[in-house]
Amino acid sequence: MFLVHPLLLLLWLLLSVLIGLLGRNKRFGFIGNFLVSFLFSPLVGIIVLLASDDRPRPAGRF
Repeated sequence: MFLVHPLLLLLWLLLSVLIGLLGRNKRFGFIGNFLVSFLFSPLVGIIVLLASDDRPRPAGRF
């Protein structure tokens, strides 16, 4: 017996992956943003994504 509808779980997972992809150049990277979004909620993941800074670029790269 499922406690959560399977389509809701799939939507949660897809939104978490999307947030992870959007955050791959942020401070926490893909894994950090994905885990925050998946473990807490995609809404919390979006808030963390918007609040985090970009990664500094290495010197000499544009």
